[in-house]
Amino acid sequence: QVQLVESGGGSVQPGGSLRLSCATSERTHSRYTVGWFRQATGKEYDFVGAVRHTNTYHYADSVKGRFTISRDNAKNQVYLQMNGLNPEDTGRYYCAAGQPILSAMRDKTAYRYWGQGIQVTVAS
Repeated sequence: QVQLVESGGGSVQPGGSLRLSCATSERTHSRYTVGWFRQATGKEYDFVGAVRHTNTYHYADSVKGRFTISRDNAKNQVYLQMNGLNPEDTGRYYCAAGQPILSAMRDKTAYRYWGQGIQVTVAS
């Protein structure tokens, strides 16, 4: 069982930046895809991005060019650097680990392990 814990959320003004961290209980980089999802109040989960075990990175169109995923394998950490935040980025952010096939990478049901989530609020 993989445990994941997010940190680094909070409130920021439009145009600001935040970096979220996802600490995993074991080395995930060689076996799992680690994805980031978010959920705005009353809405469905949205795929944000993911890093696959093949070390390829994938992003939703809505965040491409603004968000960057990175990982520190030695620390069992995956990061989500978020720049140019806007109010539409507000939501609860989750990291998740799983072994989805490439075509299912954006599907939250393909991820078996989830963190508890952390709130990100973008408002002036």
